[in-house]
Amino acid sequence: MPITIYMRNPKNVVFFSVIVFLTACTSGEKKSETSQKAVPPIAVTMALPSGNEAGSSNISGQVESSQTANISTRVMGYITKLTVKVGDHVNAGQLIASISNNDMIAKRSQVDASITEAEAALKNAQKDYDRFTTLYKQQSATAKELDNVTLQYNAMKAKVESAKQMRNEVNAMLAYTSLTAPFAGTVTQKFADAGNMANPGMPIVTIEQSGTYQISASVPETEISQVKTGESVNVTIRSVERTFTGKITQINPSSQFTGGQYLIKISIPDNEKKGLYAGMYANIGIHTTSKSTLHSAGNAVLVPVSAIVNKEQLTGLYTISSNNTALLRWVRLGKVYGDKIEVISGLDKNESFIVYAEGKLYNSAPVSIKK
Repeated sequence: MPITIYMRNPKNVVFFSVIVFLTACTSGEKKSETSQKAVPPIAVTMALPSGNEAGSSNISGQVESSQTANISTRVMGYITKLTVKVGDHVNAGQLIASISNNDMIAKRSQVDASITEAEAALKNAQKDYDRFTTLYKQQSATAKELDNVTLQYNAMKAKVESAKQMRNEVNAMLAYTSLTAPFAGTVTQKFADAGNMANPGMPIVTIEQSGTYQISASVPETEISQVKTGESVNVTIRSVERTFTGKITQINPSSQFTGGQYLIKISIPDNEKKGLYAGMYANIGIHTTSKSTLHSAGNAVLVPVSAIVNKEQLTGLYTISSNNTALLRWVRLGKVYGDKIEVISGLDKNESFIVYAEGKLYNSAPVSIKK
């Protein structure tokens, strides 16, 4: 507490103020001690970077439906009805859209009238043909008269057949005014709305068959000779954090229209199709014995992709410090080789790293090496 001391001099009165701060201390005060429970170490597995012993090549692909159909029409007309929207499930034969067809219905009525007229003329011609045939047998008609009647009868039969085929043509065109789904699937795109003008060949909607996903990828010409139908490949879809084994089911033998890239198709196991969507990107690791691939990856520092830690724009992996704690080390990555990725800088080929942990790692987390 502040103390003020007053001192008086016989000649001059001088006041001195002295402020003293006193701190109370108790020697008998005990220091509180808290005992923190020791954090159990996380068991980890260590590994050294490896080279590409078997040799592999990494390519990019996309998930797609194995059966896709663009629904369009062969006639021009206004879209009078559109019964679906994007995301709708449709069944085989379900009506998708209707195109105005009043002109075709009028045309069919005209054709039907022509058929009625032609059939009536055919009946009359047949009567003449039957009568002149009998007269000719009785030698009451000449061969010339029979020939003329026969010619007229055959012409009427051809006219009836022509009219019927014209009706078939009109019916076929009318079929293109009612667009139906060719198979069960999902509507993935819609290009027009009711009231728009539909043109021949212009897609109105796109339907993809449900549950029939596959992966389409391009292989460069330098490695296509190493790719075989039926070969197993490693597939990683990072958007859903899924890795599985697929098989090459198709190889396009021509790259004429793909700029030196050969298209291949890769099957997806049925138990891996759930949760996938067409358009998702996939990384495909193809095993190869190409000398160029082996040479480029032979001296590379390769680590499993699963060991890489991604934080915002940085990539790293965990090592162990001298105090047996986890240490996150930032690294620079290079090319992907199947399920492994090249470390360009940040890790030496003789330095070990944590490849697997039985718990969640973080900086300074105590760890123990699993034997």
